[in-house]
Amino acid sequence: MATRPARGRGRGDPRRAAFGDDKGIEDTVVKLYRCATVVKGGRRFSFGALVVVGDRKGQVGYGYGKANEVPPAVEKGVKQARRAMFRVPLRGTSIPHRIIGHFGASRIVMIPASEGTGVIAGAAPRAVLELAGIKDVLTKCYGSTSPKNLVRATINGLQSLRPRAVVEALRGVTLDLPPEPEPKPAKADVKPEKTPSKDRPAPARPEPKAVAQPADRPTPQPEAAPPAPAPADKPAADEPAATADAVEPKPKEEETPHDA
Repeated sequence: MATRPARGRGRGDPRRAAFGDDKGIEDTVVKLYRCATVVKGGRRFSFGALVVVGDRKGQVGYGYGKANEVPPAVEKGVKQARRAMFRVPLRGTSIPHRIIGHFGASRIVMIPASEGTGVIAGAAPRAVLELAGIKDVLTKCYGSTSPKNLVRATINGLQSLRPRAVVEALRGVTLDLPPEPEPKPAKADVKPEKTPSKDRPAPARPEPKAVAQPADRPTPQPEAAPPAPAPADKPAADEPAATADAVEPKPKEEETPHDA
């Protein structure tokens, strides 16, 4: 019995090996659509979700899901967008060259910008450019401003980008352009090694700081203790003690008149 070949989904999907793990992939809902169908009993509603996914490192995709409720519509859109992801060539934080994306009646012009400019774009193109990892770019939209058309026009423009090495290989020439900026290495979180508690020195205690006083303020002096009062029942040392044989004063004699 012949074995059935793999369908290219699940764990053996070659696209998963090419784009890496699904960790770090973000998704955003660009717009929700509500559709109404008139039936005999009234109106029946359904919802559509325009979703864009990306990892902000050069991978992006879009999808459109429809269902009778909003959460299933968003889930379908995310699954479709993950299957449609592709890699975008970047030059630093911008795109390699100027490009025009087309879809239907919409056109979008994307121009490289210097670092620090930011993403100058509308809501629909901004979602695609930011999730693709582009941080500095100038855009201008012409024609229809429908979110569906603008998202697909932006995707068309990003898929048309060519890095410098590919252009040189196709033309067989060497382009006289400034060298491409090298990507900045990611900072690794290095944790210091823990030393055993026995070999670890004791932390030094900070010395108390002396409070400096202003020069015009005198230094307070300690107050002197008041002298102890003498007991009231003892006479003072310098006063003589009264004696019992003290001389009493003599009364004055009356003067008698002399005889004439």
